[in-house]
Amino acid sequence: MTEALLAAVRELPAQVVPGAAGYPSLFLLVAFGALVPVVPTGAVVSGAAVVAFHSSPPVPPLLLVFAVAALAAFLGDLGLYWLGQRGERSAVGARWQRWLRSRAEPDRLAAARRKLDEHGVAVLVLSRLLPAGRIPVMVACLLSRMPMRSFARGDAAACLAWTATYQLIGVLGGSLFPEPWEGVAAAVALTLLIGAVPPAWRRLRPARSASR
Repeated sequence: MTEALLAAVRELPAQVVPGAAGYPSLFLLVAFGALVPVVPTGAVVSGAAVVAFHSSPPVPPLLLVFAVAALAAFLGDLGLYWLGQRGERSAVGARWQRWLRSRAEPDRLAAARRKLDEHGVAVLVLSRLLPAGRIPVMVACLLSRMPMRSFARGDAAACLAWTATYQLIGVLGGSLFPEPWEGVAAAVALTLLIGAVPPAWRRLRPARSASR
């Protein structure tokens, strides 16, 4: 079983960005993950960046990974926001809006609304960089009836910053290991760990407060 697991891990680079054919897959994974937050899109971008880093020369593939991932994240966000805006005009939109609100905990939504009032669309950049921070801020934007144009302006900067951050994680992972699969495994593990820490902390915090 151990040998099979190692073999599967070694195949990760080919599954992430196998040459030119991998860029459409990268786009679809990131766009779908932005639209329906079930795909670990940060891990996908970091893994793709590792593979691009080990290409020769690495700069064009890295630029392509950055452009494809940033565009996919942006379009996915716009699609989700558009569906949320339709909440008051259609049954399908209403279901999407309820689903979005169910993923935003009340305390985090209240904090997002305060930050949105204080900082405007600039808060979108930080929300994309914080694990699980995107949806509460998006719901806050919907509740404040932010126009699509204003949301798109802030989200464009957010997607560029998000892509650069996770691509940097991938480049660092790729530079630490001689084999691409090792860098991909390390980058994916790190990005999944980053995403898992905030939810675990939120679960532990009430337990610690109750024990006092």
